[in-house]
Amino acid sequence: MDNRPPFIDRRQRGAVSPVTLAVIVIVVALAVAAWFLIVKPYRDARAAETPAPVAAQKAAATGVPPPANVDALSVDQLLAEARTAMNEQRLVAPAGNNAFEFYMKVLQKQPGNPVAADALRETFSYGSAATEQTINQRDFNEAQREIDLLAKADPENYTLTILRSKLDAQRKTLDREQQQAVDAQKAQQVAQQNAAATQRQQAEQAAAAIEAQRAQAAREQAARVAQAQQAVPVATPVARPAAAPAASEGGAISDAVLIRQVNPRYPTAAMRANQEGWVDVELTVGPDGRVANVNVVDAQPKHIFDRSAIDAVSRWEYKAATRNGEPMTVTLRRRLQFNLGR
Repeated sequence: MDNRPPFIDRRQRGAVSPVTLAVIVIVVALAVAAWFLIVKPYRDARAAETPAPVAAQKAAATGVPPPANVDALSVDQLLAEARTAMNEQRLVAPAGNNAFEFYMKVLQKQPGNPVAADALRETFSYGSAATEQTINQRDFNEAQREIDLLAKADPENYTLTILRSKLDAQRKTLDREQQQAVDAQKAQQVAQQNAAATQRQQAEQAAAAIEAQRAQAAREQAARVAQAQQAVPVATPVARPAAAPAASEGGAISDAVLIRQVNPRYPTAAMRANQEGWVDVELTVGPDGRVANVNVVDAQPKHIFDRSAIDAVSRWEYKAATRNGEPMTVTLRRRLQFNLGR
């Protein structure tokens, strides 16, 4: 009969054996070792091969000289160059010195190389993004080269169709913009020419209007002159000696003869008012034939034509009257008629 306490038996049945503990410790140690020796290095390597953003790729793509004699490089050297290009973001550019071309050189030397094939497949989308940015920058020749490079890596990839469509659309857009710029420039030139022609036409019209105004003014002036010239003095001179000679003196007497007559100016106010009339003036003709002492004797209407009549008669000239061949002073009376010629 077993006299051991029951709890002692239960404790022995639930206890972990030393062998089990040793196995657990070994498994944990192997897992940790696998992490540091296999998983972590693999992730670090993959992270190093992951391309940077497209903008960074384009920024680093220039200024890097390609290796000398690429065709003579071994597969390992080409893979090393490809990894360097990936790290420096030279994915599809510049030409002859980018990761895609190095990986494709590897496949030419060693078809089916898994590293190169996997790298091209996994980075194809990044190369497509870089090419799309090149298209958006309108570097069409470079974009076409990159599309051709991607087509060599994966000719059946549908992304190539999209890239080619975008490239064609951008080219057409650029052509359209350039044509629009040319059309706009031509339209501007035509507008400038039309504006210049309009200005010339307006200047010619203005000059013609000024000339027409001048011609009209000249015609009106001529009409006024003609109307004024119609106010011609109409009178029969009556010569009267300043002092009647004595009967005993006798002798032959000749009358003063008008040799220069100045027509009076028709007053503007009278012309506007359509007034007509006459003025009787008395004047003295001296021995030299000059007129003096011009006075208005009578007028109708009063004071309208007086000044014009006096001014005109004062400038008349006569051949002096004579007695026995000797010039003498005489007093004459004349009537000046002012008519508008209607």
